[in-house]
Amino acid sequence: MWSVTRLKIILSILALIPVVTGLAGLMGVKDPIYTFEFTGDMVLLDSNLRFFAGVWLALGLALFYSLRDIEKPNSLLQAALFCVFIGGVGRLLSMVEIGLPPLPFVFFTLLEIFGMPLLMLWQYRIAKGRCEP
Repeated sequence: MWSVTRLKIILSILALIPVVTGLAGLMGVKDPIYTFEFTGDMVLLDSNLRFFAGVWLALGLALFYSLRDIEKPNSLLQAALFCVFIGGVGRLLSMVEIGLPPLPFVFFTLLEIFGMPLLMLWQYRIAKGRCEP
């Protein structure tokens, strides 16, 4: 179960999410995910959305980059997964304070909060030589 190859496949698939959604997010408030109508008073929101979409895109690219050294201690991968975990905590806070987002985002939150620590542990076990190749 704890193989290097399986982890690389899972991380490659998961890295596609921030790359694709980061590229879409660079559209700011015109991203198709948002259903409100853009008005001129959304300049700050648009600017922040595009900034964080760029950071999200970079995080996905960092995940891809980190795959090449997955068998060794990998602080880039661990940091990237930790960032996603903290993002999930932010989503959870939003759910508590504002309400539930569409169902796919509830699933993403569960993946971010529970899946990222498991992936971090998996990579740590690989780096310590406790997993099969």
